[in-house]
Amino acid sequence: MSFHPKIMDLTLERMWRILAALDHPERRLPPVIHIAGTNGKGSTLAMIRAGLEGAGHVTHAYTSPHLARFHERIRLAGDLIDEDLLSDMLDRCLVANGTDAITYFEITTAAALLAFAETPADYTLLEVGLGGRLDATNVVDTPALCVITPVDMDHQQYLGDTLGRIAGEKAGIIKRGVPVIVGRQHDDGLAVIEAQAARLSAPLYAYGQHWHVWEEAGRLVFQDETGLLDLPKPTLLGAHQIENAGIALAALRVMGKGEAACEAAMTRAVWPARMQRLRHGPLVDSAPRAEVWLDGGHNPHAARAIAALLAGMGARPTHLICGMLNTKDVTGFMAPLAAVAQSLHAVSIPGQSATLTASDTATAARAAGLPAHEADSVAAALATITTQDPEARILICGSLYLAGEILKTNG
Repeated sequence: MSFHPKIMDLTLERMWRILAALDHPERRLPPVIHIAGTNGKGSTLAMIRAGLEGAGHVTHAYTSPHLARFHERIRLAGDLIDEDLLSDMLDRCLVANGTDAITYFEITTAAALLAFAETPADYTLLEVGLGGRLDATNVVDTPALCVITPVDMDHQQYLGDTLGRIAGEKAGIIKRGVPVIVGRQHDDGLAVIEAQAARLSAPLYAYGQHWHVWEEAGRLVFQDETGLLDLPKPTLLGAHQIENAGIALAALRVMGKGEAACEAAMTRAVWPARMQRLRHGPLVDSAPRAEVWLDGGHNPHAARAIAALLAGMGARPTHLICGMLNTKDVTGFMAPLAAVAQSLHAVSIPGQSATLTASDTATAARAAGLPAHEADSVAAALATITTQDPEARILICGSLYLAGEILKTNG
């Protein structure tokens, strides 16, 4: 962390320098699937990975942020990178970098690329950290496939203050002649993505034009120009995961994968802190009659998806425990949830200097129409809620950093 004073500083110059010093591992990767977007990147990647592995392929995967351990970011030939190899990769990157400035995300991305280049696999899945055009992952000249999940307002201080500008940054991963799968988009965002694909002669496969996906009779139905698939619903919960599943299926079909891969994508994907039911651990044990759920979504688009899922989960009263960062659209996050929750208990996120205070989070919730209270911790909030309503449905939400703390403290 001492190598660069800023948490975010979007440029590729430092990446090109360290990759050259490492003899360009980005040129020696197994075929790359590069994934950008505002929401659904991780879930889509998890389903593509499950599909590829279900078809017998060995995959690398790079995701961020991690939840409980840094090692979660680097999945090497199907398994989380081990401590000794991670240390070795970071040591080599530090030596290659010397005393030059470099960000935390850049040097750890370089370490991941180095590990991927030196370990045999069939595919490499790279998730963009932030944006796309200037993201540290955007260093592969010719990926096998690019994917853009739904684009919405987020990180405006870095990516721009309109959907068109943000979409332009995400579309920066598109490469000349490389197919690009595009999830559902707002019209102005889609226009920017389509224009970039046209400029680069990149075949585009867009939701609602080239492929469709929907739920029918408890199953998932996917249709593209090559035919129709009738599949189990994805293991990841929520109506929004139907569309994420469609993106993953479109990607697998464009890569020429068959029905076995598509079914595995639906049935084998695992992605923590995306409407995850917590069933064991100290937190759950303290509230044995309650349902305890965890979600790391943190912007209005995610809140709308969470609200839609909660609305369809039955009449059990829902209470929120929420902690957010002060860089997020807190008001926009609260508004959809006010219609489906009875109360919100606000907490500060432990160990995060950018946490919104519990007081400010509670104030934003009240402004959205949610009865809100402050709590010293998630455990304290859980105890208060279950004292009043032992069989409550409780959703801990608002930040992936809060979700990571919960996964650690809950074992």
